[in-house]
Amino acid sequence: MKLYSYYRSSAAYRVRIALNLKGLPYETAAIHLVKDGGHNKRPEFRAINPQMRVPVLITDAGDTLIQSLAIMEYLNETHPEPPLLPKEPIARAKVRALAELVACDIHPLNNIGPLRYLKNDMGKDQAAIDTWYHHWILSGFEALEALIEPGPFAYGNTATLADICLVPQVYNARRLKVPLDKFPKIVGVDAACMMLPAFDRARPENQPDAE
Repeated sequence: MKLYSYYRSSAAYRVRIALNLKGLPYETAAIHLVKDGGHNKRPEFRAINPQMRVPVLITDAGDTLIQSLAIMEYLNETHPEPPLLPKEPIARAKVRALAELVACDIHPLNNIGPLRYLKNDMGKDQAAIDTWYHHWILSGFEALEALIEPGPFAYGNTATLADICLVPQVYNARRLKVPLDKFPKIVGVDAACMMLPAFDRARPENQPDAE
């Protein structure tokens, strides 16, 4: 398989973790989202993904998949072990809710597109942009902290989609100096995940395009 990725992309980070947990080999195709205005905007990449975003996974059969949650669901359906979702429907719904809280509520507001819009189109300075970034992470993390089940992971004794989505968001929070002292459960989940080689290998600094 081939993964179009950017080392700092949270969404690509999620898919890297999932691929590692499943033990699936893949080739990395680096798409720099910042350099030269963003290589994702080049016609050759737009032909692959009209949304001009990473990740994109090219399957062994040559199919093109976009959107991290959809890609991870595909990986879980085609390679069931180890499972990324619990067996019970209620538990599955709860894990999906935790994952979507990050992937659908926190992350989109702090993605590179909205941040560029705040700066270039709305004329906001870096201090205002940082305030925006911190606000949405903190408000989302307050909910996550309350919803996380007894661990060591976000929902039980094994890593799930919830952990896969949470860890990249914690990484970004630390990179942008968001205080995490009010979120001991989140910090604990992140620490438990980082004990697993699949999570460690997926870290941005361990990618071939890391800078």
